[in-house]
Amino acid sequence: MSLREIDNFYLQQPEPAKSCLLALREIILQQDPDLRPEWKYKLPFFYYKGKMFCYCWIQKTDGWPYIGFTDGYLLDHPDLIAGNRRRMKILLINPEKDLPVRKIKQLLKQALALRT
Repeated sequence: MSLREIDNFYLQQPEPAKSCLLALREIILQQDPDLRPEWKYKLPFFYYKGKMFCYCWIQKTDGWPYIGFTDGYLLDHPDLIAGNRRRMKILLINPEKDLPVRKIKQLLKQALALRT
């Protein structure tokens, strides 16, 4: 049995980014039973009630994982970065440190509240 592309994405990442991304996936999916992982645009997306919600990716410059919020422009948090994105903002995660679980959950809850 071959692995799905979404599974391969996580498994092919070098450590410590791999463990960080797998933990982020679990944290995201635990926030609401209507969140579903999907493979879209060659990256792992998370859909909420059939609509794009957030995604995980690796920053090319430093190899840090991040969560991209599709409606990030509606979120106000000092650690979110817009860069040259108009709609999305990202939360960079240092894979060498403990995950900021409280902050991640807080942002996910805020983003979910925009959808309900």
